[in-house]
Amino acid sequence: LGWKFYDADDYHSPENKKKMAEGIPLSDEDRIPWLCALHDILRREDSSRQDAILACSALKKMYRRILVNGPSAIESNQPEQPGEKVALQILFVHLHGPIDVIAGRLEKRRGHFMPPELLKSQFDTLEPPSAPENFITVSLEKSLPEIVLEIERTIFQG
Repeated sequence: LGWKFYDADDYHSPENKKKMAEGIPLSDEDRIPWLCALHDILRREDSSRQDAILACSALKKMYRRILVNGPSAIESNQPEQPGEKVALQILFVHLHGPIDVIAGRLEKRRGHFMPPELLKSQFDTLEPPSAPENFITVSLEKSLPEIVLEIERTIFQG
C-alpha cells in the first residue's frame, strides 16, 4: 500500500515489556499510556495526510476508543463536543482465529518479549469489535495472501 507501518509492541514501556517477559498480563493502567502514545502517532500521521497501518492488540472496546479519540475517551463515554478534535478515521481489522492456531504461530515467533503463555490472558480480555465500531473480521485460518487481499479490498472499497 505504500503506507507507513507501526508495530505497537515497539512503543511499550520497558516496564510493560519486563512484565510481559515475566509472564505477567498487563492491566488497563499499564496499557493506557501506551495507547495514548499510539493515538498521538496516528494523529500525527493523519495531520500529515499520511495513511498508516498500526499492528496492535487493541483487545477492549475502551482501548480502541482511546486509539480513535485519545485520552478524552478515558474520562467520557460521551460523543465529542463541538470544538473538540475530530476522531480519527480508523478501520480496525479483527484477526479472528482459534486459540490453538494463534498459539502455534506464537511458538514460532523468536526474540519477542511476550511469551506464548500470556495468550490465554489476551483471549480472556478480548472484547471483539461490534457496531458502531468501524471494523472487519478476518479469519486467521485463511492463507496470508487471502487475508491481505480481504483487507485491501475493504480499504479500497471505502
